[in-house]
Amino acid sequence: MAPSLCFGPFRLHFMLLVFAILNTGLLASDPPLTLDYYASNCPTLFDIVKKEMECEVLSDPRNAALIVRLHFHDCFVQGCDGSVLLDDTISLKGEKKASTNINSLKGFRIIDRIKNKLESECPGIVSCADILTIAARDAVILVGGPYWDVPLGRKDSITASPELAETNLPTPEEGLTSIISKFLYQGLSVTDVVALSAHTIGMARCQNVRARIYGDYESTSGIDPLSGSYLSSLRSTCPIGGDENNITAMDYVTPELFDNSFYHLLLKGQGLLNSDQEMYSSLLGIETKKLVHKYAEDAIAFFQQFSDSMVKMGNITNEDSFTTGEVRKNCRFVNT
Repeated sequence: MAPSLCFGPFRLHFMLLVFAILNTGLLASDPPLTLDYYASNCPTLFDIVKKEMECEVLSDPRNAALIVRLHFHDCFVQGCDGSVLLDDTISLKGEKKASTNINSLKGFRIIDRIKNKLESECPGIVSCADILTIAARDAVILVGGPYWDVPLGRKDSITASPELAETNLPTPEEGLTSIISKFLYQGLSVTDVVALSAHTIGMARCQNVRARIYGDYESTSGIDPLSGSYLSSLRSTCPIGGDENNITAMDYVTPELFDNSFYHLLLKGQGLLNSDQEMYSSLLGIETKKLVHKYAEDAIAFFQQFSDSMVKMGNITNEDSFTTGEVRKNCRFVNT
């Protein structure tokens, strides 16, 4: 009976979310995207993106995580429409300075460089939204992750929404039910939550981990001497009152390799972000805990689900972008 009592309010919240989704037109569905969208008018697209991403990841493997995060933050606000790439102007307020983005998003210059190459090769053809989606796939592959086919044909939005960036994007200290609600709102499932939340590459700022490492980290990680040593290292990097911009690896075991090590850390109670550890340690995480175990035990299953979930997230659309959108000449600005 206990699980039923715990999830009763959540089921009600889910019903309200379904109603909200049906009235926004924003969900992961089957948009008018195809695998061969640029086959005739920009056949070198994939080669150009791959070459540029190879250079960027070779120069700094952390660039892979930057691009994947950019894609995630784009798709959760207005759908995957390149709105996250827009700079502020007199007439448009972008999403880059939203509290959920301002200190966590980088990699914009990487997309700029790819766009410049493509404008030389195929001017006015490839949208920034599609460039970011392909680059995210290639970024994952270049650090050892899985391949997936990328449906294409997105248009770039002529608007941005810093307000939706504040409300739609999960935060590092957020509770499990709230995060699941935000994924459900996008048409994504609990399985997608666990797969797409895999912080197996990338870095975290002290501002986002301090509450965790000075909070319940010891209670979730137990008395393992290795956990104690790692916690001491984290606190040395992120002392109380220290620099908020110091960084530490999300997965200290294989920080530059896309694998399932992240889930092993959750099993040990060593998730760096509260939102990550909640997937395994939360009393409400009955389904998420099973999935964490599954992906820790089976890397192939994780890779397959991550691929499927990335395609699903990439299909989140706002129908307005297909009627009022454009192919930007410069990813930072709406065409004039």
